[in-house]
Amino acid sequence: MTRGLLAREFGRQAFGENPAGYHSSRPNYPEWVYATLCSRCGLHRNAAVFEIGAGTGTATHRLLELGAHTLTAIEPDQRLADFLRANNPDKALKVFVAPFEDAALEERSFDLGVSATSFHWLYEETALVKIASLLRPGGWWAAIWNVFGDDSRPDPFHEATKELLKAPASPSAGEKGIPFALDCVARLAALKRTGAFDVMESRASQWPLVLDTGQTVALYATYSNVNSRLDREAVLTEIGRIARDSFRDRVVRNMTTILYIARRAN
Repeated sequence: MTRGLLAREFGRQAFGENPAGYHSSRPNYPEWVYATLCSRCGLHRNAAVFEIGAGTGTATHRLLELGAHTLTAIEPDQRLADFLRANNPDKALKVFVAPFEDAALEERSFDLGVSATSFHWLYEETALVKIASLLRPGGWWAAIWNVFGDDSRPDPFHEATKELLKAPASPSAGEKGIPFALDCVARLAALKRTGAFDVMESRASQWPLVLDTGQTVALYATYSNVNSRLDREAVLTEIGRIARDSFRDRVVRNMTTILYIARRAN
């Protein structure tokens, strides 16, 4: 960690202390995301899929429901991997406990690769090269994020807590004030630089996440920048106080769900 920034390697063990709490506190992805994966990206009954940073399986469960014939989940945290297996007792699921960079996967053997609010923890350029090598010609890559906050809309709770949470920052914060996931120009440019994809698109939707005080504290307890702090418990206590006293037990966070899809060239 330098200059108040969390190292990307930190994310590989940042979320495993309380897998059940993480799973229950993080919101699901809108159904339009999965509809797009089915209609555009080859998610069907015979599809071979890999998922990077599967975590507790927020996306994994739905990918299995929608028919992934095999789903290879790559998760570096043993605690999260154990939770993932226990909650998805599906023969189609295979879990590799390793960082994506170290996972030995067969090249040109997958129809679809997915990451769900995890790709910012990887080194983008080298990760995309490996992703492209794993996809069959015509296969698809899909990177999904649920982004908490949106500067284009009023966000009173963020304003009330931003000094409390000012440092350190995760790679999800991005550069020049633009969250990593919402910097469409940069993300699409990185895909183009690989020279491996012939279709590259992004889609997004905005929606409100409404929380009571307990839900707010539980959500913030899953944030990497909170979990990295020595004063974590004091920070969470103050988050709860602000939610209860200043927001009368009703916090609204502006959410943006964004999906990038790219097709492997023949």
